[in-house]
Parts: sequence; C-alpha cells; structure tokens
Amino acid sequence: MRFLAGLVLIGAAIGAAGQPSPQQRYLYVALPGSDDADGDRSVRILVFDIAHAHRFVRRISLWPASQADDAEVVRGTAAHVRSGRFYISTTKRLAAIDLKTDTVVWEKRYEDHCCDRIDVAPDGRTIYAPGFGRAKWFVVNAATGDLRASVGVTGWPRQTVYSRDGARAYLGAWDSPTLAIADASRHEIVKTVGPFSASLCPFTVNARGTLVFANVDGLVGFEVGDLQTGLILDRVAAPGYDKNAAARYECPSHGIAFTPDERELWVADGVQNRVHVFDAREYPPVARASIDLTAQPRWIAFSADGQYAYASSGDVISAGAKRIVGALSDQAGLRVTSENFLEIALAKDQ
Repeated sequence: MRFLAGLVLIGAAIGAAGQPSPQQRYLYVALPGSDDADGDRSVRILVFDIAHAHRFVRRISLWPASQADDAEVVRGTAAHVRSGRFYISTTKRLAAIDLKTDTVVWEKRYEDHCCDRIDVAPDGRTIYAPGFGRAKWFVVNAATGDLRASVGVTGWPRQTVYSRDGARAYLGAWDSPTLAIADASRHEIVKTVGPFSASLCPFTVNARGTLVFANVDGLVGFEVGDLQTGLILDRVAAPGYDKNAAARYECPSHGIAFTPDERELWVADGVQNRVHVFDAREYPPVARASIDLTAQPRWIAFSADGQYAYASSGDVISAGAKRIVGALSDQAGLRVTSENFLEIALAKDQ
C-alpha cells in the first residue's frame, strides 16, 4: 500500500492569472466490503467532502445486490489523474468510472471472475489486477479493459503496488512468503524478495523503491525486505505484541502505510483494535504512539496533505494530534466501514 490510496485532480481549469482554479477534495469510498454493517450488498461509491468535516455528499450506484449466494464484494480501487478514471475491482468484475459523469465507461470479467487489490500504472495505460481465486495477475489495457497478458505467481494474489516510475509492479500473494517483482514492460517476474517469516499480508514500498515494509501472518508489526538484494533485513513487533493472541487471527496486522512525508509508518493492530505509529526517520522504525480505534483496522491510508489518516473502521484520525476527530457516515447517518478509499481532487468549477 502506498502512503495514499490515490489522489486525482480532474478538470483543473487555469484562471486569468495563470493559476489553477481552487480545488474541492473528496474521499471516495467503495462498498460493499466483506463485513458491511448496514446490510446493503449493492455495489456503490460514497463521496465525502474532506474540507467540510468529511460530510456525506452523494452516492454513486453501480450494480444491484447479487441474488446469488456468492455476493459481490469490492476488493480494490485505483484512479488516474490525466484520464479522469476511477477503477474498481470486485470479486466479479473490473470497471472504469468516468469521474466527471459518474458513469461506467467499461466493465470486464476475466475467466468469468475478477480481481483483488488493483493498481494503475503512473502513465495511466495499464492496470495490474490480481486474479481473485486465481494464481495469476491479469494485465489490462486501462483505456478499454482488454486483457493484454497474465503473470503467473505462487499463492493467491492479493495486492499490487506500482513503482513510482512505472518500471516495476510489486505483487503480494497470500499463502506465499515471497514478494514478486514484475518488469512492467515485459510482464514477467524478474526478482523476488524473501522468504518472509510467513505469508504476505498488506505491504508498502518507500518512495525511493529500495525497501518494502510488509505485514506478515502471525505478527503484529512488520518485516523489512531489500528490493535490490531480495534479502529480509529486519522484523519489528508492535508494542503489546502477543504471539499467542495474534495466532487467532489471519493477518493480525492488516494495514501499513507511510505518511506522505515518510516520517512516520503507521501499522494496524487487529488484536488490540488500534494503530501503532512508528518513527520512520530512524531505521528500523521505532514505535512512538498508539491510537485506539472503534473497531478492528483492516486498512490505513492518508490524505494527500498528511492531515488525516483513514482506517477501514470508518474512523477519521488527526495524523498530527494522533486522535480520532471524526467518522464516516452515510446519508442515513450509519457508520461507513471499508478497506477501499481514495482522495479525489476536483476543480470547483467542474
């Protein structure tokens, strides 16, 4: 996971003074997850106004609830600035949404199935989509949804992170202790990192593309891998880590993210229902604070300016004050919980 799930600027008009017009910043939250509390199983996006206490703005309805036993669940989201596209992956489909019109541009299934946590290349041309229940990544044309290639891996694909230059795609799979690195032009695995001590859970990569910080099964904390040598460098447990208690959970730490300035590394603690804040200016990062949440955290991301941290519990956290300052609620006032959220910036005259 990168420090921010996504930041998109759409339709930034240039004023008479040659300056971009003011922006409105929104948080796009995709639902349903695997544990939606309100019982609504339709696929939708809820939009919140970041500058106005994260108030609910609107609902974008996409697909009705499935009538079959295998309910459709959102697994990933991504977005791209120049194309103005929001991408959403579910257990059944991958789709592109036009951010100006809120309409579906295209939707596809691959092998009558779809995808886990996707990522879109920095140039906006390609999506790497983990095959949900398949031992492969689908490589997709972002403009059309057409399948370009597939990349086979060991384990069950879960999470994708592109390098900032777009040259590499980092591929994390459950039931595998190694991180695969794909050449994003040839769509081939060219290197692996590991083995880590257990199956990979969420991970994040530093801005320089030298280190990966990964949650692993059985640990509340993270391990550090060297992206150049493939070696595991360190294992860091969070305060209060209890091996026996953690063993009762799959991925007891399921969320890890840098602040935008990379001074802090935040790590989810699903055993104690909190997040731990590590000082990343030191190596290995050192624990400095813990924040109790209202429910188990399964994902963490930050606003582009680093002011807010978002947890899948629906808690809005002041990153500076290290305390909860709000919660996401829908049009009915019900708490919104999701592992899939993106910050989108729109010009005010759009």
